[in-house]
Amino acid sequence: MTVDLTKMTKIEVVVAGQDAPAVRDLIRSVGATGYTSLAGVSGLGHHGYRQGRLLFNQQATLELLITVVPDDRVEPLLAGLRPFLDASSGVMFVTETYVSRPEYFDSSNRGKEVR
Repeated sequence: MTVDLTKMTKIEVVVAGQDAPAVRDLIRSVGATGYTSLAGVSGLGHHGYRQGRLLFNQQATLELLITVVPDDRVEPLLAGLRPFLDASSGVMFVTETYVSRPEYFDSSNRGKEVR
């Protein structure tokens, strides 16, 4: 590979829209510098087919939250997510990933201009 990449971990969580704020808070609490949130996702799984369109409100849909964290933030985040998901119908995917700008994922750079 000709590009220098840094290994990190991507965590994707699918939860009911009503549970998404708690997951976002948990992601921030472990020092993750950001996340991506996709509302209205659909799919087929353990509980059958779930449609992504809004019926009455945002809480009735599923939301996919994606974050990328350095290795030292993985265990604290998983430790918080596991009990939360045990009590709900959400799912979690954890994968190794590589980033080209590791400084974007370092919470000590928060608020600083990163080029």
